[in-house]
Amino acid sequence: QEQLVESGGGSVQTGDSLRLSCGASGSTFSTAAMGWFRQAPGEEREFVASINWSGSSTYYADSVKDRFTISRDNAKNTMYLQMNSLKPEDTAVYYCAADLIVTAKAMGAMSAPNFGMEYWGKGTLVTVSS
Repeated sequence: QEQLVESGGGSVQTGDSLRLSCGASGSTFSTAAMGWFRQAPGEEREFVASINWSGSSTYYADSVKDRFTISRDNAKNTMYLQMNSLKPEDTAVYYCAADLIVTAKAMGAMSAPNFGMEYWGKGTLVTVSS
């Protein structure tokens, strides 16, 4: 059974770093494009970053470019989001998602709330205080 589980969230201060992990179970994910999304309180879910199946192509929302890095290790069935220079506006529940049809390049242009993604984790909360 395909399943995604996020971990690594927590409460930090402005300028700190966190690394989120997304563990994948099931055979689907090694060939799936994957992405990170986030939803702040009272806001719509938004795209953060995406990565193709091999990890050779990555894409970022402008708001996180040069601060966040997405990566994956298919041998460990895990995707990561390294978040540096965190800001209070990064406070949100972070979700990982995967899909066999939506490409990493297209992911950011798809529509909320599901962005066309088939598989979703339950999210991990990141809180950044000033």
